[in-house]
Amino acid sequence: MKTFGLIGRKLSHSFSKQHFENKFNKEKIVDCEYQLFEIENINSFTQLIENHPTVVGLNVTIPYKHEVIPFMDNMDESAAKVGAVNVIKVETLEDGNKKFTGFNTDYLAFKNSLEDWLNNRQIKALVLGTGGAAQAICTALNELLIPFLSVSRSSENGLTYEELNSKPEIIKDHHLIINTTPLGMYPNIDDLPDIDYSLLSNNHHLYDLVYNPEITQFMKRGNDRNTKTKNGLEMLYLQAEYSWKIWTNS
Repeated sequence: MKTFGLIGRKLSHSFSKQHFENKFNKEKIVDCEYQLFEIENINSFTQLIENHPTVVGLNVTIPYKHEVIPFMDNMDESAAKVGAVNVIKVETLEDGNKKFTGFNTDYLAFKNSLEDWLNNRQIKALVLGTGGAAQAICTALNELLIPFLSVSRSSENGLTYEELNSKPEIIKDHHLIINTTPLGMYPNIDDLPDIDYSLLSNNHHLYDLVYNPEITQFMKRGNDRNTKTKNGLEMLYLQAEYSWKIWTNS
């Protein structure tokens, strides 16, 4: 039996298990399983691997995309470029030890999804949040030559939300706003980033990496202002398929 799985702190929102189980059934892939591994601390990573010797591939989600890096033996170019890991390939060496290689499929999935959505429109972006997901998004924006500003609660990481809301010309001038935070994710579906939504227009695009619920409060506020909105489901499907290709060398 080959075991694949997802590690994170709270995984009740995850679609990964159902996605891969559906894939196994549809494609008649046998002797494979996908499990959710909730861990309270990244230091449990080694114990998790010891307890599940059949693990050959893992996805990584909040809040461990940075914290898992010290456990990696190798970093693929994608992970090194982003500075975060969301896919791990686990190999067993001849001496029985495990080799861990970190990848990042978030940035490639987002890049492909965004390119199709914008359809070559020239645009400037605001990236809400500065975590592991945000790093992947910023890497993709750089490769697409889309100028952007980062927004967070701390001035050390770019604009604060207070600074953003005190300068209405910034939102008016940046027509792509990407929420990389978990705000609005199930079960906290009433949460949303603290920006001035009254400044939005039909020229804006709001991309929310959250996919559960399908329409977040962030997206609803955009819809109220006739903006174009998109959730993170397509990106999630893309990165899941990239994960599978990595794990199976396909």
